[in-house]
Amino acid sequence: MPIIEAENISKWVDTADGRLDILTAVGLSINAAETVAIVGASGSGKSTLLGLLAGLDLPSAGDVRLAGKNLSGLSEDGRALMRSRHVGFVFQAFQLLANLTALENVMLPLELLGAPDAAKAARHMLARVGLDKRLRHYPRQLSGGEQQRVALARAFVTSPPILFADEPTGNLDSKTGRHVIDLLFELNREQRATLVLVTHDEALASRCGRTVRIEEGRVVEDRP
Repeated sequence: MPIIEAENISKWVDTADGRLDILTAVGLSINAAETVAIVGASGSGKSTLLGLLAGLDLPSAGDVRLAGKNLSGLSEDGRALMRSRHVGFVFQAFQLLANLTALENVMLPLELLGAPDAAKAARHMLARVGLDKRLRHYPRQLSGGEQQRVALARAFVTSPPILFADEPTGNLDSKTGRHVIDLLFELNREQRATLVLVTHDEALASRCGRTVRIEEGRVVEDRP
């Protein structure tokens, strides 16, 4: 059974000028341990699709199933619980909590799950991404590349079966971005997570096992 499934999903918003269609009748099925790149121009709907697949938002029509659960049938708290148990996230803007240290940022998802030895697991994961000397530093004291490595550690520390990454190198220079992506794929291979990656970078997309191309809110290509 697919670990992520979108059935004929659409997303629109009502504006003063009428309805604005963002996604139209998208169907997508992703199996466990697949690596999938969602590509398209800015404004094509790819980040909106990622948000729907992850349960961060609900479609205007159609259904999304995540790990066998229909997200439309869950409350907001229910969707949040699904994400905490099944999903890790890496965002372009890092999304670290400014008032928490690197260690505390990585500990947070473990603490929310009530996991034992959260500090030990977080230290291990930060060492894995090369930040064992930066545990007590706050995000403002870290470079962009270091912040994104903290975000990687936070995403993988709970060993989620699904990882969503939205333009993970968008705020990084090319050299730092390559290092972060190498680390992302390395960690993903180790944990055998399903990876869904939104990017406008064709070279990055080519590292995934499958590419889904979005144009004007519609899937126009889905190929290995």
